[in-house]
Amino acid sequence: MAQVFLLPKKLRQFLIEIGELTYFAGRFFKEAVKRPFEYKELLRQCYQMGNRSLVLVLVTGFIIGLVLDLQSRPTMIQFGAVSMMPNMVGISIVRELGPVITALVCAGRIASGIGAELGSMRVTEQIDAMEVSGTNPFKYLVVTRILAATLMLPLLVLLGDGVALYGSALVEYYKGDVSFQLYFNTVFDALTYGDLIPATVKSFFFGFAIGLVGCFKGYHSKKGTAGVGIAANTAVVFTSMFLFIIDFIAVFISDIFYDL
Repeated sequence: MAQVFLLPKKLRQFLIEIGELTYFAGRFFKEAVKRPFEYKELLRQCYQMGNRSLVLVLVTGFIIGLVLDLQSRPTMIQFGAVSMMPNMVGISIVRELGPVITALVCAGRIASGIGAELGSMRVTEQIDAMEVSGTNPFKYLVVTRILAATLMLPLLVLLGDGVALYGSALVEYYKGDVSFQLYFNTVFDALTYGDLIPATVKSFFFGFAIGLVGCFKGYHSKKGTAGVGIAANTAVVFTSMFLFIIDFIAVFISDIFYDL
C-alpha cells in the first residue's frame, strides 16, 4: 500500500492561501475591464491613499536622506571620495531606497487600513448587503482600491525621493559647503534612464501588491470582530514579504539588462 506524503500543515495552508490570492488577482483583472467603471470611488480612494500617506512619506524620506548622508560622509572622507557623495546618495535613493522604504511605509499605512476597513464591512455583513441589493461589491470595493494604490504609489515614491535628496543636500550644504544647485546638478548628471525606469516600473508593482493583499485579507476576513485585527496585521506582514520578493525580481531583471 503506497504511503501518502503530506505537506506540513503550515506549508499547506500557505500554499492554499497563495492559490486563493492568485485567483483573487485574476478576478481583479477580469472585473477591472468590465463596465460600469467606478470613477468617483476610484478618485476618492486615490485622494484618501495619497493625501493620508503624504506627510508620513515626506517625513520618512527627509530623514532617510539626512541619515544616509550623515552615515556615509565619514567613510567617503576617509577614502577621499567626498565629492562623490551626491552621486552615491542620488543613485541609492532613486534606484533602491526610495521605492522600497516608501512602499514599506505605505504597506503599514494603506494595506492595514484597507484590511481593517474591508474586514469590518465583512464581519458587519455590509458586503453581503451590497450583494443582495444587486451591487457588485468586488468592483466597487476591491477594484477601485487596488487601482488607486497602483496609481498613487509611484507619485508618493517620486515625492519621497525628492524630499530625501533635499535632506541629503541640506547636509552637504552645511557640512561640505556644496550649494543646492551644484548638488542637484551632480545628482541629475549621475542618474540615467537605466536608474529611473526600473525604479518607476517596480513602484507600480509595489502599489499593486499593497492594494491586492490588503483587499484580499479584508475581503475574506473571518472570526467576527477579532478577524478585523487579524486581517489588518496579516495584510502588513504578507505585503512586506511580497514587496521584498518583487524588489529582488526587479533587481535581478535590471542586472540582466545592464549586462547585455
